[in-house]
Amino acid sequence: MPVESLGWRAIRQLLEQAMKHTLSVLVEDEAGVLARIAGLFARRGFNIESLAVGPAEQVGISRITMVVPGDDRVIEQLTKQLYKLINVLKVQDITETPCVERELMLLKVNATSANRSEIIELAQIFRARVVDVSEESVTIEVVGDPGKMVAFVQVLNKFGIREIARTGKIALTRESGVNTEFLKSLEAKIY
Repeated sequence: MPVESLGWRAIRQLLEQAMKHTLSVLVEDEAGVLARIAGLFARRGFNIESLAVGPAEQVGISRITMVVPGDDRVIEQLTKQLYKLINVLKVQDITETPCVERELMLLKVNATSANRSEIIELAQIFRARVVDVSEESVTIEVVGDPGKMVAFVQVLNKFGIREIARTGKIALTRESGVNTEFLKSLEAKIY
C-alpha cells in the first residue's frame, strides 16, 4: 500500500511501531534473571535489538540497557510485565530523556600496504584506535554513540569489512538535563 493512500493516523501508527525505545532496567544480580527477561520478550513475540548487562552502582544490582522496537503502548505493556518478574527492581524508558549513550565496536577491515595508511587516518578522524594489524587486515576499536558506529561502518565499507562485534548501547540519564541533540541543532543553526 503506497504511503500517499494512508491517512495521518495510519502513518503515525507506522512511525510509532518503527520507533526504538531504550529501556534501563535495574535487577538483582542473581542467576537466571536475564534468561527470565529474555523469555518474557520471546513469549510475547517482542524483539530485543540491543542488550548490554553489567554491574550497577550498588553491589548485588545489575543494570540492563536494551533497545526495543515498538510504540508507547507496547513499551508500557512490556514495562508492566517486567515489573511482575521478582528480581526486577526498576524499569525506566529513557528514550525521550536526555542521556549519555555509548557503544563499543571492534571492526576488522581488509587492509593492504597500499590502503593501510588511509584506514588508519579514517580511524583517527573518528577517534578510534587500531588494536591489531596483520598483513591482510586492521582491527579497530571505536567508542561512541550509535550514530557514530553506523557512520564509521559506512566509511570503511569500501575496504571490505571482515568482522564486526558490537556491545550494544549503554546509557545513563544526564543529571544536568541537557539534551545533546538539542545542543547539536543549535550549533548547526549557528554555523
